[in-house]
Amino acid sequence: MKNRLLAIAAATEALTGLVLIVYPPLVIKLLFAAEIAGVGVVISRFAGLALVALGVACWPCGPASRALCGMLTYSSLATLGLFYIALGGEWKGLLLWPAVALHAVLTLFLAWAWVKANQTRS
Repeated sequence: MKNRLLAIAAATEALTGLVLIVYPPLVIKLLFAAEIAGVGVVISRFAGLALVALGVACWPCGPASRALCGMLTYSSLATLGLFYIALGGEWKGLLLWPAVALHAVLTLFLAWAWVKANQTRS
């Protein structure tokens, strides 16, 4: 279960990163209902590179505890960041609230897996 959850989370983040690299306006429009141009496109592509790297780093192979911790950290911070943006009301794209919910659920599952992994080691 833990490795499958980690694989799903890693693949989802890497896929989002790939879309950001290839066509950032799509992700920005769907999440924030905003347009980007100029340096915003460049920064979005670098964010995409970081998400692909996170997905690769957290792909479950061998001991998954470090990858699990990394993905848990990212997912919980993404939940808080997206939630904060959604509450602000300025940028609300079609997928913003679903992204908040998805990251919140994923954070709960990852936290549960992390707690379970730490109980097993003790």
